[in-house]
Amino acid sequence: MRGRKAPRVVENAWIELRDGARLAARIWLPADADRRPAPAILEFMPYRKRALMRLRDEPLHGYFAAHGYASLRVDLRGAGDSDGVLTDMWTEAEQLDGEDVIAWIARQPWCDGRVGMIGKSWSGLTGLQQAARAPAALRAVISVCSSEDRYRTTLHYTGGSMLIDSAWWCASMLLFNSMPPDPATAGRGWRRTWQARLAANKPMIADWLDHPHLDGYWREGSAGPGLARASCPVYLVGGWADYLSRAIPRMLGSMSAPRRGLIGPWGHQYPQDGTPGPAIGFLQDCLRWWDRWLRDIDNGIDREPMLRAWMQDPVPPAADQAQRPGRWVAEREWPSPRIETRRWILNEGRIEVRARPPVALTHRSPQSVGLCATEWLAAGVPGELPRDQREDDGRSLVFDSAPLAHRLEILGEAAAELRLAVDRPVAQVIVRLCDVAPDGASLRVAFGVLNLAHRDGHESPRPMTPGETTGVVVRLPATAHAFLPGHRIRLAVSTCYWPIVWPSPEPVTLTLFAGASRLALPVRPPDPADAELPAFGPPEQGPPVKVTRLEEKAVSREIRRDPVTGRTTVTLRAEGGVLGPHKRYRIDPIGTEMAHVLTKRLDIADDDPLSARVELVQTMRMGRPGWRVAIEVATILTCDRDNFHVEASAQASLGGRPVSRRTWRSSHPRRLV
Repeated sequence: MRGRKAPRVVENAWIELRDGARLAARIWLPADADRRPAPAILEFMPYRKRALMRLRDEPLHGYFAAHGYASLRVDLRGAGDSDGVLTDMWTEAEQLDGEDVIAWIARQPWCDGRVGMIGKSWSGLTGLQQAARAPAALRAVISVCSSEDRYRTTLHYTGGSMLIDSAWWCASMLLFNSMPPDPATAGRGWRRTWQARLAANKPMIADWLDHPHLDGYWREGSAGPGLARASCPVYLVGGWADYLSRAIPRMLGSMSAPRRGLIGPWGHQYPQDGTPGPAIGFLQDCLRWWDRWLRDIDNGIDREPMLRAWMQDPVPPAADQAQRPGRWVAEREWPSPRIETRRWILNEGRIEVRARPPVALTHRSPQSVGLCATEWLAAGVPGELPRDQREDDGRSLVFDSAPLAHRLEILGEAAAELRLAVDRPVAQVIVRLCDVAPDGASLRVAFGVLNLAHRDGHESPRPMTPGETTGVVVRLPATAHAFLPGHRIRLAVSTCYWPIVWPSPEPVTLTLFAGASRLALPVRPPDPADAELPAFGPPEQGPPVKVTRLEEKAVSREIRRDPVTGRTTVTLRAEGGVLGPHKRYRIDPIGTEMAHVLTKRLDIADDDPLSARVELVQTMRMGRPGWRVAIEVATILTCDRDNFHVEASAQASLGGRPVSRRTWRSSHPRRLV
């Protein structure tokens, strides 16, 4: 029987690693753990367990402990209250630490020796890495909003083009790595640890820019080959509004271990909190996974369909959507033999079954094409979903089908098979698949990016020969969408996508050969078994943390165009950042106040890709009477034809007095980016 009494919470426990360093853990134990050892659930991540993530951690880990599982949140080395410094993501050293943590958990008297891992984003990939490494005590993983391939499907590069969110994440890690341990946990040595972190801190984007191609640097932080061979059962979870989750079908197809995939309509969130809705009873589903693989309970979850996905119906495009209409569908295996790839010809302005005589279409996109995208990764922040695409469509090469006579559903990766030429050696092509309603509204269904230097792979790019015709395939990450009767399928092609990917060094004129190019869609036929799928329960969570709101959260977005200079500036200001429930609040159980403000400015001129500029400023304040810390960081990314240029700064104060101020400047060869 699962325990229903309130769990016992250990505010902090120290986990000693093989080299003597200590990691800080918060532990939720079932009420009867002293006499009945239980399986344990681990989440291992860099975001401070004591304060920054407490509001999210408590309902999740408390829920598992109330249902009979020990549950732990552990700060990575160099993060939160743990010892050491953190200088990069998903390193070999981090993976070795993870093995030590799992072994430590398995030895504790309250653990029966079996360990599972759960995590989202960073900690989601951490779980995949450990599944690939196969420590003896690890028996199951739930990985949410993550990818096994750090180069292709995280927030650094996509299709060989650099994601502008790299700069945002650099600023975020510069901020987090500037924060001290909490003296209430770390004790007298907290100041010494803080000084070491401030001295070792650096803009991580410098390393990312120095590795623009797929090489050993990215392989070290990925889980792909090892995961394909792993025997550990893995549950892969995500949402269509989160581009990291598009890796789930690829992972399902490459693995041989027991595996399950779930993709809803959500953004970069746990599904019990997912937006757009419907949110689901995900934690109940997690318990079924843990019961099967950590308690050997034959509950049938391993015999259910391999992939369950939300088939999205079209909606009027809007930057905010509370709910996304649709229904659950399922495939028993992946790739599914039921799904058929159908191809249509891209004739001049049209998507048709038969080819017309070839026509060479030339196009040069203004550099600000992409403003309708809003954000690359939706995370539950207001105004981040793609808007009506008509403005971007009007500045792209567009191909439309006739109005559909019948409903057409797709599930999987679409692709644009293009015959093209460009007039510059470094160029990129962006393809958007859209659903055009009878009233003309254009809803983005999926988009794909290809740096044409990477047309033969990401390991050894080579420049294009200007004017030379070649064939390329632009793959659009997997999605599920239903095109309704009367709607049109649209393919829009551009040479820029700002502010999602960094522009090519020169304006590019694209020649696309209509009549010789095609659109491939993964068409899913109806399946009567979908109607028999069991419904998910309503969202459940453990008790929330008591919080006192001190200043309300506010998010604003502005797009400003100068018709004289042709410059476009996008400004996002999030008072409360992307993690906090309010701009400023007090976590009542520990008496600690938190405040976070993010400002992001993205600027470009329509005729000049070298005018691209990204500036990010973040401030975080944390403390209580007698201990108040303030951190401010800034990152600016610019370029010329041959190099990227990074300027960054970080300053820290304690009780209003400066503790550290550092600045960095560096340049990095573009190397076909």
